[in-house]
Amino acid sequence: MKLRKAVPGDVPRMAALYEAARRSLRAMGVDQWQDGYPNGTTARADVESGAAWVIEEDGAVLACAAVYVGVEPTYREIFDGAWKTENPVYGVIHRIAVDPAAKKRGLASALMAHCTALCREAGVSSQRCDTHRDNLPMRRTLEKNGYAFCGVIVLESGAPRVAYEKVL
Repeated sequence: MKLRKAVPGDVPRMAALYEAARRSLRAMGVDQWQDGYPNGTTARADVESGAAWVIEEDGAVLACAAVYVGVEPTYREIFDGAWKTENPVYGVIHRIAVDPAAKKRGLASALMAHCTALCREAGVSSQRCDTHRDNLPMRRTLEKNGYAFCGVIVLESGAPRVAYEKVL
């Protein structure tokens, strides 16, 4: 397996992974991503910004995510809790999607570990992520990887999300 920066040619596969994740979430009764986001336009923007990363095996992209060090505007306010740190800059992971046939192989965890590496390289001491409160598989993955529940953030759309932070 190889983790690498995504390139423009990966966008269709990333969009397909998002669609597969959307179907999986729908089957679990989770309304996350059911409005068509993320999609190919989102993937293209992530590639262009340098935030898109993929994991491939034998030339096939099995997982993708936006992984970067910076600031997430929707993390400025947190409700029913507090962030673990007051860091002005932190690692961020968004839009993790794994091929259904490759689940349970630790690919989401590998993307989270990559975020940790980027944070250490940048001298940043925490990383943050959010998900839908009913997305139990992602919540378990976050907790397994050392993230702690911090509270609730609100997306630009107005949708609430549970927020997690990992202190390095």
